[in-house]
Amino acid sequence: MDTHIPDHHPLRRLFGTLTERSFAEALGWPDFRVTEYVSNLLVEFAHIDNLTRIKDQEGHSLETVVELLYEAERCRQTTEIDKERDVHRHIGDFTLFMAGLFPEYLNRIKCSRLIHHQDFLVDYVKAGKRSYGIVAQYPESCAKEPAALFQTLSTNFELCVAGLGFVRRDLDRMQDPGYRRAKNILLH
Repeated sequence: MDTHIPDHHPLRRLFGTLTERSFAEALGWPDFRVTEYVSNLLVEFAHIDNLTRIKDQEGHSLETVVELLYEAERCRQTTEIDKERDVHRHIGDFTLFMAGLFPEYLNRIKCSRLIHHQDFLVDYVKAGKRSYGIVAQYPESCAKEPAALFQTLSTNFELCVAGLGFVRRDLDRMQDPGYRRAKNILLH
């Protein structure tokens, strides 16, 4: 199934605008490389299948950070360099997405005694920072994006999580009936 969203799709423009505004205005951090990467991440994960796009050797989707970390280690031991890099990038992307947009989900894993959940003991921020840092260590020739971008994402992971929190707030606000009425009055 093709999950690509065209460059000029309204969803891509919406996420781009919200991300740029959140990072530049709310955080005072107008780094275009980061906002472009994060907004593209939002577009990619708009299709739920992309959250579990990494597969194990048997072709099963890996759904938890623990499973992804295990797969990254397996790839490292078997010298599957490109896949190891891809898995670590996905860990960074997944943890950033979940920590920034769905912190209540992470809180539920930790606080509702869901010790049967594989990610019960995983610190998503630490796992994401570490994985982006690992991706940054790979040679530039292995990647579409420069290693410096992933080092920036690793170093500023918490700031990126906060920026996504502002994006979430804006998305929630857009769903509010009062906001919609005011927008209709102002724009029509």
